[in-house]
Amino acid sequence: MGVTDLADYPWDAVAPYATRAKAHPGGIVDLSIGSPVDPTPDVVAAALKRATDAHAYPQTIGTAALREAIVAWYARRRGVTGLAPGDVLPTIGSKELVALLPLLLGLGPGDIVVHPRAAYPTYDVGARVCGATAVAADDPAEWPDEAAIIWINSPGNPDGRVWDVDELRAAVARARAIGALLVADECYAELGWDEPWDRAMIPSVLDDRVRDASLSGLLSVYSLSKQSNLAGYRAAFLAGDGTVVSRLTAARKHLGLMVPAPVQSAMTAALADDAHVRHQKELYARRRALLLPAIVGAGFRVDRSEAGLYLWATEGRDAWDSLARLAELGILVGPGHFYGPHFPHHVRLSLTASDERIAAAAERLRDAAPAHL
Repeated sequence: MGVTDLADYPWDAVAPYATRAKAHPGGIVDLSIGSPVDPTPDVVAAALKRATDAHAYPQTIGTAALREAIVAWYARRRGVTGLAPGDVLPTIGSKELVALLPLLLGLGPGDIVVHPRAAYPTYDVGARVCGATAVAADDPAEWPDEAAIIWINSPGNPDGRVWDVDELRAAVARARAIGALLVADECYAELGWDEPWDRAMIPSVLDDRVRDASLSGLLSVYSLSKQSNLAGYRAAFLAGDGTVVSRLTAARKHLGLMVPAPVQSAMTAALADDAHVRHQKELYARRRALLLPAIVGAGFRVDRSEAGLYLWATEGRDAWDSLARLAELGILVGPGHFYGPHFPHHVRLSLTASDERIAAAAERLRDAAPAHL
């Protein structure tokens, strides 16, 4: 199977509901995709501007300054020590890495890629593009012995699940026992809401308490799209097993997968500044505090969602029915069908809308009795 054999892009199916939501007298409140709406931090934009004289080819491995910034950030913000510059690699956003990882590591027909049951669809796409088989399983005990790559997502998209230290240790032990590469998508790790994650650091798969002093068989993937509003910059990176990182670097050099030099400078600045991350988290916290009680009051149950950028909610109906009812209120959300076959009654609500739009959504939901939804 190749890229041309993939199904139509799933979000195209949401277009009719978007049209309905836009017809609302108060305008649409788009809580579907999760694209940041807040400004790029000044410290990041300034670094990008200073680096616009980018006449030479950028380095696939990243500048020395960027690699050192990634290493320092993992130590400061993720509790990961012992990383070396050769253990990290910038990527052109995280989605391309997720989609291409099985292919770049040489997987093909007969290989198995495991991903969460409630899953960002690109894990499955990455398996199918290279002809591998995707298997959805959350419990390490259910991971097939033949698995080559195992994806976990903490905090999860769409469900906001956080893997604690003990759960991560069990995942690492199982992956190593079967010889699989364990890859943790950790892009929402700065956005913890419920206790203890409102105060405690969300652990990484590379956390010193998790990995037993070895990076072997482990990768962490991270994006600056959420914490720094850099979705348009395509700014992400990975870290972990140096041997695997070296293999990926060689493959990416052949394919020309290089982060543009000005973006590398912007990433370096973003990783060194924690103040803008705290500010962004405060914005999302305020929006979540408005939206969560409103969606519950309108007849939905919110599951998990203890961290991350979304509320994972159900009213016990098919997600497309919920989508239609919310669209009548001018609110557009994502259907659970997009995240695998296991949650057809859930919808995903993003916190990435302006304060004014989130307030409008909350007001509409409060005014809508459950019987009217």
